[in-house]
Amino acid sequence: MDTQTPIITVANATVRASSTSARIIAAGIVVAFCYWASSVIVTLLVAVLLAYFLDPIVSWLENLRVPRALGSFLIVIVSLAAVGLVAWILIDRLDLFFADWPKFRAPLRSFTDAIQKHIEGFEARVSEITPAEHGGKVELVTESHPFRSVVFEQLSSVYSVLFAFTFVPFLLFFMLAAKRQVWHATMQLFPASERTQVRDTLDDVSGVLRSYVVGTLLVGVILVVLSWLFFWAIGLEFAFLTGLVCGLLNLVPYLGVVLSWVPATLVGLKQYHTIGPFLGIFAVLTFLHVIAANLLFPAMVGRRVHLNALAVTIAFLFWGWLWGAAGLILAIPITATIKVICDHVDGWQPVGRWLGA
Repeated sequence: MDTQTPIITVANATVRASSTSARIIAAGIVVAFCYWASSVIVTLLVAVLLAYFLDPIVSWLENLRVPRALGSFLIVIVSLAAVGLVAWILIDRLDLFFADWPKFRAPLRSFTDAIQKHIEGFEARVSEITPAEHGGKVELVTESHPFRSVVFEQLSSVYSVLFAFTFVPFLLFFMLAAKRQVWHATMQLFPASERTQVRDTLDDVSGVLRSYVVGTLLVGVILVVLSWLFFWAIGLEFAFLTGLVCGLLNLVPYLGVVLSWVPATLVGLKQYHTIGPFLGIFAVLTFLHVIAANLLFPAMVGRRVHLNALAVTIAFLFWGWLWGAAGLILAIPITATIKVICDHVDGWQPVGRWLGA
């Protein structure tokens, strides 16, 4: 037996271990960068999604002899006007809701008082057991008032939203107006032998993202309209505002159905004093969520976005932990893009097959 064989085997094992360690370290660096640069990355990703959604309209205007830069500018202005109009309508409805808030506060306070009494009773029973286990001594732990940390946290959230809202229109305009230049520059980053594969990958990514955005928008509109009509039919106050919030919350997989119950319950506390109407509302919202998850999403989104339930759940957990609410919104398009890339890169196909199994 050749004495050099064990040496070569050990050397190969050492190289593989070093390669694995380097990959783990690189992954940790990427995750840390995504966390600390969350405002910048989320803003870029939102602009990219909007650009994929609006690009067909700009291309249509270009076919009508409208210069691409002018068409991009008009689309961005119209989009901002539409967002402003929706915000104005929502603010008007919210003003009416908060004007009647004292009427909603009384039943809500009675409900929370009942819950508080149950909690206090449970704590009292626990406190009767705790001293006996610790020799009759009860240790009290004092904590600093969290008001300052809460204020700083809210200010940070407001800053992130304002940061994104300020830069997204500019990024969107540049992405739409300079699409061909950016595409050509991207192709130049790769060797000539790989450009065909890169082009096919980017085309598939474009199709997946556009399909996801358009399909999700259509499903959201359907859920909002159906929720609004249902609340209007049962005579619930603020039917449009409640239907809008419940419909959008129902888009969230799994937890969305429970989240959609909350606004309907808050509004219904003023009108309903028995559990029957609330059970009916919960049943209808759950039915809409099941229809959206099993019929609407597969028909409108699932044709191009092929992800299994486990991959989607892990994506929501990871990106939600990393970026909060923004991560929940971007989890599916990010994971779908990763799957497309894995499908086109040699050696990564098993990962793509697992994500879509």
